[in-house]
Amino acid sequence: MEVDTAEVEHGIGPIAFYGRCSTEDNQDPETSHGWQLGNARKFVEPLGATVVADFFDIGQSRSVPWERRTEASRLLAALKDPRREWNALVVGEGTRCWFGNQFSLVAPRFAAYGVELWVPELGGKFDARNPSHKMLMSVLGGMSESERQHVQARVRAAMDSQVVNEGRHQGGRAPYGYMTVDGGPHPNPRKAAEGFRLRLLAVDAPAAEVVRRIFAEYLEGNGDRAIAANLNSDGIMCPSARRPEQNRHRLADGWQGSTVRAILDNPRYTGFAVFGRTTKHETLLDPDDVAAGNVTRFRRSTPDRIVRSRTQAHPEIVSVETFTEAQLIRRSRAAGGMTGIAKLERARTTTKRTYLFRGHVRCVICDRKMQGETIRNGNYYRCIARTIAPGSPALADHPKTVNLREDKVVPAINDWISTIFHPDNRDETVRALIGSQGTTDDGRAAARARLADAEDKVRRYQAAIGAGVDPTGLVEAINTAQAQREAARAEVAAITRSASAFDPAEVYAMIDALAETAGSISTARPERLAKLYADLRLDLRYDHEKKAVEVTASPRVVNDGVRGGT
Repeated sequence: MEVDTAEVEHGIGPIAFYGRCSTEDNQDPETSHGWQLGNARKFVEPLGATVVADFFDIGQSRSVPWERRTEASRLLAALKDPRREWNALVVGEGTRCWFGNQFSLVAPRFAAYGVELWVPELGGKFDARNPSHKMLMSVLGGMSESERQHVQARVRAAMDSQVVNEGRHQGGRAPYGYMTVDGGPHPNPRKAAEGFRLRLLAVDAPAAEVVRRIFAEYLEGNGDRAIAANLNSDGIMCPSARRPEQNRHRLADGWQGSTVRAILDNPRYTGFAVFGRTTKHETLLDPDDVAAGNVTRFRRSTPDRIVRSRTQAHPEIVSVETFTEAQLIRRSRAAGGMTGIAKLERARTTTKRTYLFRGHVRCVICDRKMQGETIRNGNYYRCIARTIAPGSPALADHPKTVNLREDKVVPAINDWISTIFHPDNRDETVRALIGSQGTTDDGRAAARARLADAEDKVRRYQAAIGAGVDPTGLVEAINTAQAQREAARAEVAAITRSASAFDPAEVYAMIDALAETAGSISTARPERLAKLYADLRLDLRYDHEKKAVEVTASPRVVNDGVRGGT
C-alpha cells in the first residue's frame, strides 16, 4: 500500500511513538525498543515527522487493555492535555500494540481528540472512513491474539515434555523439605552460553524430617490444625520463617492448617517431578464491562492437565505408598459431607453475604487481617487470639477476641470518600496523590544500593575465576549473587513503574473515573461499594484500645505483568 503524499505535503510534524515488549521470553527491552522506534522513524520521518514523545511498555501483555498498561494509559491521559506537543501517533508494529478488538476501542478516542494514527501495516495513517483499513486492523488484532495463543500452547507443551521425559525442575520456589542446587550447564546451548545453569531439587535434611513427621501424624489420625498446633508448640520454624528470602509474601507467624494441608497434598515429596497442578485462567475483570479486559487467576488444574515424570527425578522424602495412603484418608474424610472436613480437599463454602471491607481490615496489635463473620445477623470483622502462633509477642497484649462492626464504620468512610471526590476538592486530592509519590525515593535508593552490591559481588567472583580460583568452589556464591541481582533489578523496575504511574493527567482521569462511582455512594449496592473500596485500595487499621479506625486510600491504575512468550 502506497502513502498518499498529498495528505502529508506539509509534513506530519511532531509525532508521538508507542511500542511494547514482553520480557517473558527473555526479550531485551532496550533492543526491542530500539528496533520498534527505528521502524517507526523510517516510516514517518520521510513524510516530515519528528518523534517528540516516547511511550514504551515493558512487561505488559498485549492482551491487557490500554487503560491498564502503564505507558499506554499515560498516553491516553495525555490526549486530554491541550498543551501536548504532538497531534499524531506512530507505532513500530501493529500486532505488538493491539490485540483482538482493542484497536476498535482505542481508535475513536484518538479521533475524538484529533490525533492521527500511523500504522506501518497500513502503509499510512488510519482512515476511519476506509472499510479496508478497518478490516485490516481487525485482521491484525486477530493475528496478534492467535500468535499469543500458539506461543502459550507451544511453551506449555515443551515444558510438559521436559517434565515427563527428563523430570526437569521448571523453576519456582522449592517445596518445603527441598532446596535447589546447581545441576551443571543448562541443556539449552544458547542459555548455557549466556551462563544459565540447570537447577535440581536436593533434600533439606532438617525440613525433610518435619515433612515425614507431618505425614506420620496425619496417618495416626491427627487433622491439619492439630498437626500445626503440635509443630508450633515444639518450636519448629514454619516454612516462611525458615526461608524468609523466598517467602516474602508470608508473615512467618507459625504453622497454619493450610500450610500442613499444602504439604500433604504435594506429590513431589514422592520423588517424581509433577507439573501443572495450578493453571492460569483469564477471567473478565468486570463481567459488566468486557472492554476492561481480563485478569489472570491461578486455579487448581483438572487431573488431565497435570503431568508427572516417568521416573523419579529427585530424592524422595515419603514413599509413594505413604503419600497414597494419606490421600485415600483425605478423600474418605471429605466424603462425609461435613463442611469443616470437606475443607481438606480445599472445598469452599459460598455465602450470599457481602463483606464490604474483606481483606482491607487489620488489627493494630498483631498486624494480621481481620476475618469477616456474621454475628446476630450483622457483619463483623474479628481477630481471634487463639489463631496466633504460640510464643508470638503479640499474645502479650492481645484480647481473646477483637471485634469491629461493619455498619459502624461504613457511614463515616462514605462521607470521607464523598468529600475527597467532590468537585470542589478535586484539585487538592490530585495534589495529594502526586505528592505521595515522593515516598518512593527512599525505597528506590535502597533497591538500587542492593542492586549495585549484588552486581559488585558477581564482578568480584568472575574476576576471582579469571585470576585462577577454582570455579567449583564459587558456584553457590555466584548463583546466590545472581539471584540477589535479579531480585534487586525486579524491585527497582517495580518501584520505577509505580512512581511513573502518578502523571498529573492520568491522576485526573483516574479521579474522574472513581468519582463517577463515589458520587452515588449513598445509594450504591453492596457489590458496587465493595468494588469501589477495592479500587481505592482502602487500608483500615483498627485500634481496639482507642476504639478507632485509621483509614488510608492509595488508588492507582491497575497494571498487569506477564510471564511467558507473548
